[in-house]
Amino acid sequence: MDNDDVISTLNKLIETSKDGEEGFKTCAENASDPQLQAFFFNRAQTCTTAVIELQRLVRAHGGDPENRGDFGGALHRRWVDIKGLVTGKDDKAVLKECERGEDVAVTSYRNALEKDLPPDVRSVVEKQYRGVQKNHDEVKNLRDRYRSA
Repeated sequence: MDNDDVISTLNKLIETSKDGEEGFKTCAENASDPQLQAFFFNRAQTCTTAVIELQRLVRAHGGDPENRGDFGGALHRRWVDIKGLVTGKDDKAVLKECERGEDVAVTSYRNALEKDLPPDVRSVVEKQYRGVQKNHDEVKNLRDRYRSA
């Protein structure tokens, strides 16, 4: 894998993480349960930390780091906003949409890990992938808990 591919892969993960950051903030704004709001804001902060770490790696590899999410993430956040308005800030609906966003993040990280990444990049991406998978599992568990309530 050449350096340009490494930078491109990292920038795609930055977009994914920025989307996660904004998505979790949007979910927090659309949730009615204060504990759920706190959970979402905390997850947004972990995404912010991931973005900073990935941007450092891009710079270390001589690239210009991405500073925004992608168009698909913006559409997803808007969908969550609209659904929140229509459903009256239904926490189950917000969790369902959040899980969809986390499905995308898991796939993005898996795709990156299928590549022949340099060791310094692979270790960071693997660590962040574990965090993304944890986010996904926690959102899924919360969704299941709210569904049965």
